[in-house]
Amino acid sequence: MSVSSQKHLSNNESNKRNDKTLKPLFPKQAECSYVSCYCEENVWKLCQDVSIRIPGELDRCYVVFISNPCRTVPLWKQRAGREEDRLVIWDYHVIFLYSWDSKTCLVYDLDSELPFPTFFHKYVTETFRTDQVLKSDFHRFFRVVPAKQFLQHFASDRRHMKRPDGSWIKPPPPYPAICTSGM
Repeated sequence: MSVSSQKHLSNNESNKRNDKTLKPLFPKQAECSYVSCYCEENVWKLCQDVSIRIPGELDRCYVVFISNPCRTVPLWKQRAGREEDRLVIWDYHVIFLYSWDSKTCLVYDLDSELPFPTFFHKYVTETFRTDQVLKSDFHRFFRVVPAKQFLQHFASDRRHMKRPDGSWIKPPPPYPAICTSGM
């Protein structure tokens, strides 16, 4: 799925910015569970929070995995970026989407320097830019999963964050590794 194929979600977002009925799902970014380099667990915690506080909205929430076969995913406006454009090449990234209606979608990316949340079109434009100027090794692939399904089936033993000697590449979250009831 290309980023351009998702544009239909955001055609009228600028018209919705002043819509008083559109309320962010999370009060403040700083109040969300966050551990650097564990984006999939951060997003799982966002999904869990929605399922507990406002379960009726969970059906409007999605998890997006961004990667490619080379595991070289360029994203701009990331807090981990060092240059002015805040470019980072991740092996993968995971974000949270809240699709308010067929025309309005908010992106929650705890690693982004963009507002929390950001309207879909703004996020895509500033974070992904365009594949046309990138070598094919850097083209992004997207997998969209309903948040409810993600909560039910996601599990991680965090081994991808360990070096061959067993030491951590980045310190793990302070809570136990996420596993489903069947694990």
